[in-house]
Amino acid sequence: MPQRRPHVAPSAAQTELAAALAALRESVEVPIDFPAEVLAEADAATALTPGLDLRDIPFVTLDPLGSRDLDQAFHLERRGHGYTVRYAIADVPGFVLPGGAVDLEARRRGQTLYAADGTIPLHPRVLSEDRASLLPDADRPALVWTFSLDEAGAVEDFRLERAMIRSRARLDYADTQAALDRGEGGPAALLPEIGALRIEQERLRGGASLNMPDEEVIRTDDGAYAIERRHPLSVEEWNAQLSLMTGMAAASLMLDAGVGILRTMPQPDEKAFDAFRHQTEALGRPWTTGRYGDYLRDLDRADPLTLPVLEAAATLFRGAGYVVFDGTAPEDTVQAAIAAPYAHATAPLRRLVDRWSLEICLASSEKRDVPAWVRESLRDVPALMQASGQRASRLDSATINCVEAALLAPLVGTTIEATVIEVRGERAAVQIAEPAVTASAPIPAGAAPGAVVRLRVMRADIGRGEVEFAV
Repeated sequence: MPQRRPHVAPSAAQTELAAALAALRESVEVPIDFPAEVLAEADAATALTPGLDLRDIPFVTLDPLGSRDLDQAFHLERRGHGYTVRYAIADVPGFVLPGGAVDLEARRRGQTLYAADGTIPLHPRVLSEDRASLLPDADRPALVWTFSLDEAGAVEDFRLERAMIRSRARLDYADTQAALDRGEGGPAALLPEIGALRIEQERLRGGASLNMPDEEVIRTDDGAYAIERRHPLSVEEWNAQLSLMTGMAAASLMLDAGVGILRTMPQPDEKAFDAFRHQTEALGRPWTTGRYGDYLRDLDRADPLTLPVLEAAATLFRGAGYVVFDGTAPEDTVQAAIAAPYAHATAPLRRLVDRWSLEICLASSEKRDVPAWVRESLRDVPALMQASGQRASRLDSATINCVEAALLAPLVGTTIEATVIEVRGERAAVQIAEPAVTASAPIPAGAAPGAVVRLRVMRADIGRGEVEFAV
C-alpha cells in the first residue's frame, strides 16, 4: 500500500528545527567523532580468514533502504519436506581487539544512536559501514548459523561456524515486499513461507508480538524533516522471525556452556492482565478468551481502535533486561513475549552486547573455553547497555518532540481534532492525524479512549520540543 506523503513544516520552522536537532546531537553524552587512536586501530584492523569457505552460497541482506551497517545476511532453501536457513552475522569479534582502543570506545558508546540528522555509530564507519559490514559483492568473514527446519518450521538442529561469505544483493523492505506481492521469485521467495511458519511456532509457544506502528523522523527529498508513521510491512515481520530464531539458538548455546548473557522479560502478573482486559472492554474490543498473544495477532490493523489497544498492551511488555550467569543458570531464563530463553546475538555492528554473546556461542560450538576477557568483563555489560539504552531513548524522544513542535508551530491559535489513545487522569495521550503527531493534552471530562476531541494549539516551542493545548 503506498504511504501518504508526510506532513512537512514550513521553511521557517524547518530552519529552527535544524538548529534544535543539531543541539540535540551535541548534548548526547558520547562524542560524535571518534578519538584518533580509535580510528587508527580501526583502519589497521583485519580479521583472520576463516577456514570454511561459503562464498558459493548466494546470501543476501534485507534492511531499510540505504543502510550500510549490514549485520545479517540470509540464504533460504527447501530441504525435503523442510527447509535449510543460513543466517550470517557480521564477524565483529574478529575485527575488534579485546581491551583495545576500538573495544573500549565501543563500551563507552554501547550502541549506535540514530539521530534525525545522522547516526552516531558504535564502531568507526570503516568497520561498521565497510570492512565488517556484509555489503554486496564483497568477501566478508561471518559467523554463520545453519538451521534445519521441519515442515512446520520447527528447529530440528542447528550449528554455528566461522566462514567466509559473499552477499549477492542488498535488498530493502519496500521493494522486496512489492516483489513478493507480485509473486516474483528471487532470494526472498521462501521468506513468506518460512516467516509464517515461524510466526505459528511463536503462537504455539505462547509468544506475543506488539508490532506497534513505527514512528520515525525522516528527511524528505527536499531536505525537510517530517514524521512518518506506518505499520511494519509483512516482510519485516518475517525477517524478524529469522533473528528471533537465532537469538533463541544463541540462548540455548550459552545455557549449555554455563556462561552467558540473556535478554529476559517477566511474565505479566494477573493485576496487569486484569487492567488490560478492562481497557479492551472500554474500547469495545474485549479480550475475553485465549492467550494475549493470540488476541494481539488477530487485531485488525485497519481498525482505528487498534492503536489504543496496542498502547494499552504496552504495559504487558515491561521489565526487559539483561541477566548474566557464569556457572549456574539464572532462575528465570525466559523472555516472556518470546516465550523462550533468548539472547541478543544478531546485531554486533550496532549493539555492544552481541559481541559477548557471539564469542560465547562460538566457543560453545567449537567445544573450547570461553575467552578469559569475556568472563572477566561479562558482568559489566548490562550496565553499559542500560546506560546506552537510556541515551538512545532520550535522544529519540527529544528528536520526535522537536519535530512535532515544528509541525504544529504553524497551527498555533487554530483548532484541530485528535483521537484519545489513553486517558491519564485529566489528561490523555492523543493522536493527531494531520500532521501525524502523538501528544499529551487535556481532554473534556468523560472522554474515553477512541473518542475524537477538539483541541486548540496554544504554544509550540521547537527548541524545547514542547507543545501546549487547550480543550
